Amino acid sequence: MAHLIWTDNLDTGIAVIDGQHRQIVDFINQLDDAQATGDRELIGEVIEGLVDYTLSHFAFEETLMEDSGYEYLRGHKKVHELFVRRVAEFQEKFKAGEDVAGGLHRLLSRWLFNHIRNDDSAYVPAVKPKMTVLVEEKDEGGWLSRTLGRFFGSHS
Repeated sequence: MAHLIWTDNLDTGIAVIDGQHRQIVDFINQLDDAQATGDRELIGEVIEGLVDYTLSHFAFEETLMEDSGYEYLRGHKKVHELFVRRVAEFQEKFKAGEDVAGGLHRLLSRWLFNHIRNDDSAYVPAVKPKMTVLVEEKDEGGWLSRTLGRFFGSHS
């Protein structure tokens, strides 16, 4: 499979979100690399890392939308929940011994870019103006610092 390539048209204009999206793309590319090696243990580690990071990203993004008063938060959360269920099915199949790396890579490749271009771009007008205030609070007690630490354990 081909590696995913980040293009500027995927940028939301919210640096912290764009960085997280790029990290998810890196995980998807790592999954492709792991599949090419045939190392089942490595594939499992990449899947776990990808799922953990994506769940943290979703939680961070939802908190950002909530704190910004985004009116379509419930619908966005629902999209995240449905996706998490689909990925969990792949995880269960993997744990049962199935080779899911190719199918999971295809799902992630299609879903992520579509989600960014459609669902995520929809919240940008509501969230981006609030980011100015949130980013200005970068000191240790500020919202951005606290929230990144809460979901990622460090400043991602």
